[in-house]
Amino acid sequence: MRRAILERFRVEHGDRRIATLEQRHLVKLLGGMKPFAARNWLKTLRGLMQFAVAAELRLDDPTSGIKLVRAKAGRIHTWTEEEIAQFEAFYPVGSRPRLAMALLLYTGQRRSDVVRLGQQHIRGGAIALRQQKTGRALVIPVHPVLADVLDATPSNHLTFLVTTAGKPFTAAGFGNLFREWCDEAGLPHCSSHGLRKAQCRRLAEAGCTAPQIASISGHRSLAEVQRYIEEAEQARLAEAAMATVIRALPQTKTATGIGKPKTSVGKL
Repeated sequence: MRRAILERFRVEHGDRRIATLEQRHLVKLLGGMKPFAARNWLKTLRGLMQFAVAAELRLDDPTSGIKLVRAKAGRIHTWTEEEIAQFEAFYPVGSRPRLAMALLLYTGQRRSDVVRLGQQHIRGGAIALRQQKTGRALVIPVHPVLADVLDATPSNHLTFLVTTAGKPFTAAGFGNLFREWCDEAGLPHCSSHGLRKAQCRRLAEAGCTAPQIASISGHRSLAEVQRYIEEAEQARLAEAAMATVIRALPQTKTATGIGKPKTSVGKL
């Protein structure tokens, strides 16, 4: 990402002297960007300016003191069971998309970890991995459905998921391809990370505790997984509450008649 930003900066401003770059120039540049893009550009240019200072190309860092509007992350959609079934119906067992989905869903891992998984990570019926983002070591039992998909999708490579050229995926490249697979399956609002959230949802709905969910997802903060438990509990409580009120209704009232006002036809 930083290489792409630096290359674009070079193309647009590479003919100017770095010593003449002022903070007001950067503020104007970043002000025309969306919050997340501005944050990434500021981090990248700050690294460039700090290098320039160390190389004695500048006396100061013009990015110092620049504060941006806090970027608000959009909420990533959690796959529903219907959407999971739709994807599975579109891509049969043995295909790359189905293998990718099974690895994402039944391990509950991020795409950066899933693209590194291979046969060497399976030991004694479990997947042993170290998360790239957190550094946390996990041992996750292989779900029977994932085992069936792996058996039906033989691989002679170091990783289960490979490109058409037989090379391992980068996390970004895999994410882009999975985005295309979702679009083709009629699920444009779904993403690879949404399957990780779907696994957390499933675990919560099955009655797992926050530590149990975190033992699979690898979340460092239990507060992050507590939301799934609260949502699952809310759904169970709402269902129980509605069942209670239905049982309490007089037998003469039907579901279609509840709340309907009595009407009469008078003289015109």
